[in-house]
Amino acid sequence: MRELRFAILGTGYWSRYQLAAWRELEGARCVALYNRTRAKAERLAQEFGIPSVYDDAALLLSEARPDFVDIITDVNTHRPFVELAAARKIPAICQKPLAPTLADARAMVAACRQAGTPLFVHENWRWQTPLRELKRTLDTGAVGRVFRARMTYSNSFPVFDNQPFLRELEQFILTDIGTHILDSARMLFGEARSLFCRTARVHPDIRGEDVATVMLGLASGATLTCEMSYASRVEHDRFPETYVFIEGERGSIELGPDCWLRLTTADGTQARRCPPPFYVWADARYALAQTAGVACNANLLGALRGAGAAETTGEDNLKTLELVFASYASAASGQTVSLAATA
Repeated sequence: MRELRFAILGTGYWSRYQLAAWRELEGARCVALYNRTRAKAERLAQEFGIPSVYDDAALLLSEARPDFVDIITDVNTHRPFVELAAARKIPAICQKPLAPTLADARAMVAACRQAGTPLFVHENWRWQTPLRELKRTLDTGAVGRVFRARMTYSNSFPVFDNQPFLRELEQFILTDIGTHILDSARMLFGEARSLFCRTARVHPDIRGEDVATVMLGLASGATLTCEMSYASRVEHDRFPETYVFIEGERGSIELGPDCWLRLTTADGTQARRCPPPFYVWADARYALAQTAGVACNANLLGALRGAGAAETTGEDNLKTLELVFASYASAASGQTVSLAATA
């Protein structure tokens, strides 16, 4: 199959790692970069040997004519850039969260559907090695029917130091980490029928919430609690790890600190470590999440080449965003939200 040429829109902090992740794969080559501040794009282009740089996204699409675009910009620009690509029938991959509102996200999906072009979401969290190994273990049926589970992402990592703009978000942890955790929850356990959410702001110098607890009533009948916090001082503080504990009728599965996976049944406990792959380009603080971008990109590239289905399509990600915004609605009202009513 021919090589696919792509362009990256947005050359901020995450673009370097996304570009490095693409370079681990055969069959895709970055040919152009866009950034509204041209100098930032020029620096990244020089570092990675990208031939073309633009500060006009429409001009880039017209002149470079990429086979797809990877959008790594601020969430408020996602819709206009996706619609710009759709108007030219260019497939788009978009960073999470897909959009600042459900209405915008639905409009983006509709625009790409009408144009007949794919819209994918770079939702890398579900591709982390320990979470994929957890899913494989769960899918064996070793613990039987799941009746309760808990996902915990609670740490004291100074996330605002590296991404100071997060301090100014009116909606913070549910859009930033909640999109990841709730998407991974759907990957592991399927869809929810109801939810109840409480939020809190612990850091005094931020605008949004930095703590959220979401209880989901799953379609399977199980109960899932998702705990998220950037204000927790805990013994096993392992940013950016997600801990999971699953209880089934025949046993339990635990994904704990340092990527240890434990399966407990009547026969005892089996334990093994599931570390991520090592890539020299990854920031050691974010490596678990950044290296998952390689597997995520591989899945999306396969779909672009017609060699398989993408897991994180725009259509699928709408279901994750429905959970995010239903969580905000529940937190505001103090009431349980029926998801059938928000679909």
